[in-house]
Amino acid sequence: MADIINWLGEEAESLLSHRCRGIPRDSLHLPGPDFVDRVVTESDRSPAVLRNLQALFDHGRLGGTGYLSLLPVDQGIEHSAGASFAPNPAYFDPANIVELAIEGGCNGVASTLGVLASVARRYAHRIPMMLKLNHNETLSYPAIYDQTLFAQVEQAFDMGCVSVGATIYFGSPESRRQIMEISAAFERAHQLGMVTVLWAYLRNPAFKHEGTDYHVAADLTGQANHLAATLKADIVKQKLPETNGGYRTVGFGHTHDRVYDELTSEHPIDLARYQVANCFMGRAGLINSGGGSKGASDLAEAVRTAVINKRAGGMGLISGRKAFQKPMDEGVALLHAIQDVYLSQDVTIA
Repeated sequence: MADIINWLGEEAESLLSHRCRGIPRDSLHLPGPDFVDRVVTESDRSPAVLRNLQALFDHGRLGGTGYLSLLPVDQGIEHSAGASFAPNPAYFDPANIVELAIEGGCNGVASTLGVLASVARRYAHRIPMMLKLNHNETLSYPAIYDQTLFAQVEQAFDMGCVSVGATIYFGSPESRRQIMEISAAFERAHQLGMVTVLWAYLRNPAFKHEGTDYHVAADLTGQANHLAATLKADIVKQKLPETNGGYRTVGFGHTHDRVYDELTSEHPIDLARYQVANCFMGRAGLINSGGGSKGASDLAEAVRTAVINKRAGGMGLISGRKAFQKPMDEGVALLHAIQDVYLSQDVTIA
């Protein structure tokens, strides 16, 4: 616990002692060792989906806790291989990506069709794998911002994946097509017994207004989470909220004064709690993303994000660049620091 307090610095007291009052913890379906039995078995998920979800929960250092620490490495497409792996060229080799997830004690590894397929026979039985189905490739010029299917659900099943992931850019002109594509893909994944994970991201130039980026507003990301859960995402990946009031400031859509006056506050845990509430009060697990690598501050930022996610009622962290753009031993140490937050009984639900 001393290490966690040290990494939180001046925010330690605020982040570790805060209590959420707008949406109390008793109203949530919280992560725990019995999450599948207590929550997921009430749904229409098949025994095969329950088995694979339990396999995710049971693997790695967080095995048996109901929390998840996942390593995602799809940035070779999303940001280019050079931008992603030049800081540490060892990760051009997919085997090192999976080895980092194993050595780092992760519950699972998420990556692209090519990455996982190239090493599936070596690793599918050693760590749960998640195939990311669609991507925004960045070689097109002028740049476009869309998610295109690179893989079929059946390919994930055939190589032994326990889950599939996908991104929808909610708010974009292409979002309606993406919704239809991923709805069909998730239904097929559930038929084959795989867990579904949605990167529920926002994408619209209008969401940046007068110097504030409302792509990370609690009200807008919360609605993206609600749409993700409606698409039967078992787990929702979302960026940590940094602000609020996107509906009001941008001036569109529908909201309610109580969202801002009672259910949330400016405290980061209250903002994240609103994200959890929109995941059907935690029936779909919220995992927050770790964000890009900034160098020396990465470990402290990762611990801070983990504390906020856990205390808000979230299910874990999915952190990539902060881990794989470093030497492996440093990446492992960062992943372990994240996991230590979820293993600590002193970091409680706010």
